[in-house]
Amino acid sequence: MSFFGAVFASMTLYWQWHLHGVVLALPFLGFILIGIAAHHVIRAPGEGITPSPGEERAIMGSSIGESVGLFLVANIVMNLHRPDLLLPSMALVVGLHFLPIAFAAGFRPFYGLATALIVAAIMGFVIKAPTGGEVAGFMAAGALWLASGMALRRDGLAKARTA
Repeated sequence: MSFFGAVFASMTLYWQWHLHGVVLALPFLGFILIGIAAHHVIRAPGEGITPSPGEERAIMGSSIGESVGLFLVANIVMNLHRPDLLLPSMALVVGLHFLPIAFAAGFRPFYGLATALIVAAIMGFVIKAPTGGEVAGFMAAGALWLASGMALRRDGLAKARTA
């Protein structure tokens, strides 16, 4: 999730603010910091959160659907010559992909993440360009980074209880 948060932020900097070069790598510093935190949580003693087989199937199917959906919306909006709708469309697909995962896992924060991403998409569609794309892109990045932190906290707490 943190990687895709960085992708959303970097794409927003590129598509909406027309920035180039090293500045596009800056959002990936957030990904690296979350990755370092994940490394510590993974190495901590105890039993973390392990998805059930049903959750794993939901994650796999939803991720495949997300990949296909992202490919389709990117092609559709670019062929319609509406790059202003790219980030909102992507936020919508990513948000929708979290709904079956949330249902299968019974993990309420995933519903919150899905809702935040879908709201970001709607705002991106409703607010006039270029601001709509900025709002959708940065809201999606923030939601994914926040969810990454929450997932790490959840796993860390689970490990602490079983250590």
